[in-house]
Amino acid sequence: MDEHSAVSEHVVTAKEAGLVSCTHCARVWPIGTAACARCGARLVSRDEKSMSRVWAWWFVGLLCYIPANVFPMLQTTFLARTSGDTIVGGAIVLMMHGAIPVGLVILLASVVIPIAKFIAVAYLALSVQFRLPSDQLRRMKLYELVEFIGRWSMIDVFVVAVLTALVQLSVVVSIQPGSAAVAFALAVVFTMLAARSFDSRMIWDSLETPAEAEPDDSRKDFLS
Repeated sequence: MDEHSAVSEHVVTAKEAGLVSCTHCARVWPIGTAACARCGARLVSRDEKSMSRVWAWWFVGLLCYIPANVFPMLQTTFLARTSGDTIVGGAIVLMMHGAIPVGLVILLASVVIPIAKFIAVAYLALSVQFRLPSDQLRRMKLYELVEFIGRWSMIDVFVVAVLTALVQLSVVVSIQPGSAAVAFALAVVFTMLAARSFDSRMIWDSLETPAEAEPDDSRKDFLS
């Protein structure tokens, strides 16, 4: 029997064992305990409203991400002539002028990562709602990865802020943030809220111990 089969057949969740974990400090308490005695946080075995919040933030973030890629991220004025560049257009211009690493970083942080995050959050939410038969450990790693890389999607907004502050040469050339900057920042914030609203403990609810077979107590792992 391989490691994945052993995990999927012999894992007992904290909920099944009559325990509840604190989402703030990870301390485990008997189910029914109102608050964590370590950090004072309210204890809830499963946040039943988390899926509604996840989808609400996800859809709002998606709505903001569309104009963030359609409207210009930067407004450049050179000798009284104004032009605008979208995220992709600005990255291409940077690469055409020799700043290939900077352009690739912007494409990665502003296009690839946000789209991948939308897909990952939607997959995690659907896998919980429809109890998809997928690897729980891999889904947990995916959730942790989404939580970790989410903040780096804001790098394009940082670039805009730095350029706006540095490139201000009176009537010769100036750079101002475009209308897409606010939409992009909101899209990043809303997707971060969607990921934060997801109750990752629900990933383990799809594990069910067969009624006809008694689980081996020596091989049980307690997971929150």
